Amino acid sequence: MSTEECVLWALDRTTFRQLVLLTTMKKREMYESFLNAIPLLQELEAYERMNLADALVTKHFSAGEAIIKQGDEAEAFFIIEKGTCIVKVTDRAEEGEEAQHTNEEVEVNKLERGDYFGELALLFNKPRAASVYAQTDVACAVLDVSAFERLLGPCVEIMSRNVSNYEEQLTTLFGEQLTIDDLRR
Repeated sequence: MSTEECVLWALDRTTFRQLVLLTTMKKREMYESFLNAIPLLQELEAYERMNLADALVTKHFSAGEAIIKQGDEAEAFFIIEKGTCIVKVTDRAEEGEEAQHTNEEVEVNKLERGDYFGELALLFNKPRAASVYAQTDVACAVLDVSAFERLLGPCVEIMSRNVSNYEEQLTTLFGEQLTIDDLRR
């Protein structure tokens, strides 16, 4: 019951369902073509990509904004739809180590449309191993942790293989053998 005069809009069930279905179909079509271009996701069957497309949510980040921070808990997986991101790791000194470690963030990679990040922490249930910042205005397709575990099972082996590539980049950058776990301390 209204306490003052108002204008009330109503939609019948059929119209509402058509609007929801149309919006869902447009979103699904947009994400499906985008996801088909990502090599990692080509391992998925068409219906799995469709389910993934339905679960994705677009989030926007401004240039300079931190998307994820090293050491934080994992909450989502990100695929860059638009823009450029920079991946940085903190060169952390262990107690008693020489002063060559600066505890400053060092850029280790640049990511663009179709690249993804955030999978390591989700795969291994550990804190984030790196920070990712929006270099330009960025739009990311985001998949929360429960949907990641449910929908990307077929890609887990491929993502796990990428760990060695990341560790090679760290060794080249810091001049010593480092693992992803070294960054989480």
